[in-house]
Amino acid sequence: MKFLKALFPALFICSSLFAQNPDSIIIRKIYDEALENGHAYKNLEFLCKQIGPRLSGSANAQKSVDWTKKLMEDYGFDRVYLQELMVPVWERGAKEEAYILDGKIKIPVPIAALGGSIATSAKGITAPILEVQNFEELKALGADIVKGKIIFFNRPFDPKLFNTFSAYSGAVNQRSQGAIEAAKLGAVAVIVRSMSSVIDDFPHTGGMVYQDGVNKIPGAAISTKAADLLSQKLMQKKYPSAQFYFKQNCRTLPDAVSYNVIGEIKGTVDPEGIISVGGHLDSWDLAEGAHDDGTGVMQSVEVLRIFKQLNLKPRHTIRAVMFMNEENGLRGGLKYAEIAKQNKEKHIAALESDAGGYTPRGFNVENAPKSLAHFSKWKPLFAPYLVDAIIPGGGGADIGPLRIMPDVVLIGFRPDSQRYFDIHHSSNDVFENVNRRELELGAAAMTSLIYLIDQYGTK
Repeated sequence: MKFLKALFPALFICSSLFAQNPDSIIIRKIYDEALENGHAYKNLEFLCKQIGPRLSGSANAQKSVDWTKKLMEDYGFDRVYLQELMVPVWERGAKEEAYILDGKIKIPVPIAALGGSIATSAKGITAPILEVQNFEELKALGADIVKGKIIFFNRPFDPKLFNTFSAYSGAVNQRSQGAIEAAKLGAVAVIVRSMSSVIDDFPHTGGMVYQDGVNKIPGAAISTKAADLLSQKLMQKKYPSAQFYFKQNCRTLPDAVSYNVIGEIKGTVDPEGIISVGGHLDSWDLAEGAHDDGTGVMQSVEVLRIFKQLNLKPRHTIRAVMFMNEENGLRGGLKYAEIAKQNKEKHIAALESDAGGYTPRGFNVENAPKSLAHFSKWKPLFAPYLVDAIIPGGGGADIGPLRIMPDVVLIGFRPDSQRYFDIHHSSNDVFENVNRRELELGAAAMTSLIYLIDQYGTK
C-alpha cells in the first residue's frame, strides 16, 4: 500500500477526499442510481424508435411533445406544463438526386438539401461548378466568373483542433451563409461539403439562411467522400467544362404552433430560485435525432427522476426544459427566455446538454469567472468519475437567450467530442449509435452538478 501511495499520491488524496466529504456520498448515490437503475437509455429508445425524426412543425414533433409531457407526469414531478410558441415548418419532400457530369458519364453522388433551402426547378439544375474554400476565394473570382455557376464550398474541418466543436465552428459559415454570398455574385446554387471529418457517403444536413434583398438559390450538402471525388474531377478539368446536376423538392410552409415541455421539482427553501437543465426535443428529419439531441433531453428528465428517486429535496426549484426548434430557428429558447423575463423569474443557473451522449468530460462555464472559480472547488468530487474538466466556454444555444436574465450562470455539459460530428445531422444519428453506459454517466454527472449548485450556489 505504501508503494502504491508513493506511486499514485494524487489518486490517494482524491480517494481520501471522496471518502470523507459528505457530498461525495450523495454523488456516489447519484451515480449508483444512474448506472444501476437508469431510465435515460430506455426512454431514448422509445423517443427514437417509436417516434423518430422530430423536425419542428411535423407530426412527430407533436408526438414527442405529448409523450415527454406524459413521461414527466408519470414520474410524478411537482409540475409539468407546455409553453406555446410558433415554429417554422420546412419539409424536405422527395429524396434528392445529384450527379457529377463527366462528359457523357453521370456519376451519382449523395446530397441532402440544407434546412430552409428552396427547391430547384422540377427539372433540377445543371450548371458549371466552381470549387472554393471560403468566402474570400469566392469574392476573388468575381461576378463575371461566378454568374450562372454552382458554387462548391469544400472547406474541411481543421484536423489539428482537438475540440471538434472548434473545427465545426471554423467550417460551418459556408453552410449557413454560403448561399447568400454566392447569390450576391450571380451563382445559381451552392453545394457544401458536409460538416464532418469522417470520410463516408452520408450527407449531413443543417440550417442555412437567406438575406432580404439577395436572390434565394438552392443549397445542399454533399457527403465528404463525394466531395473529395468532385474535387478530384474538377482538378482534371478546366472551368467551365465541369458540370453538376442536382434536384431537390423541399418547401417552406406557414409557421405552426408547437411547445416547449417543462417539468419541475419545487424547491423547499427558495422555490422562486430556478436551476434549469435541458436540451432540444426537435431533430433533423434524416434520422432519429439520437445524439442530437435525444440524449440531452432524456438526460435532463433523468436529472429530475434521480432527485425524486433518491428523495433529494432541492433547496431551489429544479426545472427540466425540452426546448423546441433549436435546429432551424431557436424559437423555443427565445420564447423560454421571453416568458422568464415577463414573469420576472429568478434564474440561478441553466445547464444545457446538446453535445451528444458520449463519455462525460466536464462542463463549460460561460463568462462567469467567479462561478468558474467556485465550481472548480468541486473538482475533487468529480475526479473519481473523470469528469472534472470545468473550464470557460459556451453554455449552449437554447439557454443563450437567458443572458437577458440578471446573474444567471450558463453551463454547457461537455462529453468527449471526437465522434460527435461523424453522425451529426446525418442519417447515422440513430439509437444504435448511443452507448448506454456513456449516456448514464452523463446523466449522473449532470445530476451531481445540479445538486452541488442547489446546495452551494454559483459563487
